[in-house]
Amino acid sequence: MLFGDQVSFKNGDRLTGSIVKSDSKGVVIKTDIAGVLTVQWPQIQELRSDLRLHVGLADGKTLVGKVISREGRFEIHTETNATVEAPAESVVVLRNDTEQLAYEKSQHQSLLQGWQGGLDVGFNLTRGNSDTKDILVAFRGVRQTDHDKLTLYAQTIYSTNDLSTAQPHTTANENKGGARFDRNFTSRFFVFANADFMTDALQDLNLRSILGGGIGYHLIKRERTALDLFGGVNFTRENYVELKRNLAAGQFAEEFTKKVGKSTELTQNLIFSPDLSEQDSSRINYRTNFSFGTVTRINRWLGWQNNMTDTYVTNPPVGKKQNEFAFTSGLNLAFLH
Repeated sequence: MLFGDQVSFKNGDRLTGSIVKSDSKGVVIKTDIAGVLTVQWPQIQELRSDLRLHVGLADGKTLVGKVISREGRFEIHTETNATVEAPAESVVVLRNDTEQLAYEKSQHQSLLQGWQGGLDVGFNLTRGNSDTKDILVAFRGVRQTDHDKLTLYAQTIYSTNDLSTAQPHTTANENKGGARFDRNFTSRFFVFANADFMTDALQDLNLRSILGGGIGYHLIKRERTALDLFGGVNFTRENYVELKRNLAAGQFAEEFTKKVGKSTELTQNLIFSPDLSEQDSSRINYRTNFSFGTVTRINRWLGWQNNMTDTYVTNPPVGKKQNEFAFTSGLNLAFLH
């Protein structure tokens, strides 16, 4: 490559390629030899762009032109032949034309755009000495922008044992779904609101509805790894066959995602909800929801998923077990809109 953007390092090395984008931590540059690399700002001595870049400043302005960065200052040579100087700390982001177009598009999406997620499908059937069928259908969709995130989910698990001697014939009949909206008010802190609903025929649960909200913190926020912590309160209404109850509860949670290798994504979530309405101070009733799942991509739209969930309630109706555990596996159909 005879011409191109150049990044010179403090140790004397140099990279030539095309600058894709940058943030407060480093610069992404695409090279012919080494592919796409991310280099950290403290390692950079000088940066020069052969093609124009979109330079976002801390005051909200965006300048467009060729860029030179050295000795803690940026020079932007605009297309009107003007030269604008800015201290390095005032430069928030660099983007090439492609990245800038994608950014602008993301800021003007309708609610139906920007979604990604998947549909999980699993089915097991046995006949002969056993006579069973197991069905899983689950959906998860996420719409995320620079400022907020909307997550929708739903899951149905249904299993039967159709042998005449089986008791009970229905061995699982659980439905759950919900939504959570997060809104960042700093780069690390965000507020959230959630609504969750669940039925479980084997636990005699007609409907559990939860409406809540609170504040969260992005403890880890990287491209391949994320860990969020949550804290807040909720109002829970439980309608069992034998009883009905309303209660105020806390909600403390963590959510972890990790991309492993090129094709596998791991997700894990834990929610702890203590009953704040309990009058008996000698005991604490609570509910926990735990989930752990993996999706391994076979191709762009097809993958294989494994998912484990566990719901624990300290005070279920008399005669019902406290714990509900489920493990499912099957196909994952990915979508992007």
